[in-house]
Amino acid sequence: MNQKLSKLLLILGLPISIALCFRFLFGSSWNDIWSVMTVSFLMGLPYLVGVLTIYFSKEENIKSLGYRVITPWIPIFGFFIITLVFSLEGWACWIMILPLFMFFASLGGITCGYFRLKKLEKSNKLQISLAFLLPILIGPIEHEFASTRSLTKAYTSIEINSTAESIWSNVTRVSAISKDEQQGSINSFLGIPEPIKAELNYEGIGAIREASFTGGLIFTEVVTSYEHEQFMEFTIEPNTGEIPSTTFDEHVLIGGEYFDVLTGTYRLIELSPSTYELQLWSEFELNTSFNWYSEFWGRLIMKDIQNNILKVIKKRAENN
Repeated sequence: MNQKLSKLLLILGLPISIALCFRFLFGSSWNDIWSVMTVSFLMGLPYLVGVLTIYFSKEENIKSLGYRVITPWIPIFGFFIITLVFSLEGWACWIMILPLFMFFASLGGITCGYFRLKKLEKSNKLQISLAFLLPILIGPIEHEFASTRSLTKAYTSIEINSTAESIWSNVTRVSAISKDEQQGSINSFLGIPEPIKAELNYEGIGAIREASFTGGLIFTEVVTSYEHEQFMEFTIEPNTGEIPSTTFDEHVLIGGEYFDVLTGTYRLIELSPSTYELQLWSEFELNTSFNWYSEFWGRLIMKDIQNNILKVIKKRAENN
């Protein structure tokens, strides 16, 4: 029994412990050297976990492809739980990176299993050494040079059976949204703040609208282009420095180092005398070395926020 427990701790406990060490290293005060927001960490760490899990597993077990693919997920989930319990990472951040972690943990398990089954012990030890060293060696280089700023947009729209006047009044002044009206399913699941209200101080260029969200988040929106009952464009400035640290995970903080929303635009198009299409899109900026992946989540989050607001406007305009 003790032998089985020791083996289990080696297979699962050691990879979790090493993952935590890497998390402390990459998330430490040495942010000018290493960072968790790099490919080196997000792909290198789970790959190493997968390699170690299969390296210490029994040979009879690793003959199964399913074992090599799935077993590395167990220490990944263990690492997941520990970082949540001790607030090292937030729920939203974990959900976003979990697919990457699972894929590369499985990849590490498959490659390590291949070398073990081929009895290539020297190759396996070299693989483990590289899996340990490459993230540490490449991380500082990537952190220094690989991050790029990219702009992208999230488009949403909805058809509303009402008058232009009724729709536009609900665009410029969104009064307090009740819990029953909230329809942001994805952001609610991720724990991302949901819209509460947004009111324009007047209609025209230079007008200011404060958009309030749960968790104390407020966007200050300044109108830069305006056509009554047709078009409104505005800049967006979040009060990032004033919101509680518990509102956002630092890695998905709007207005933070990696993700920022810059502008928003409403356009109202007449489809028939009693039917209109209300469009809402936003432009946001990403600053990571894996914008190709961040863009998917950025659009998903922004579309969920926008669709939530559009559904509230539709319901209110049609019930006026």
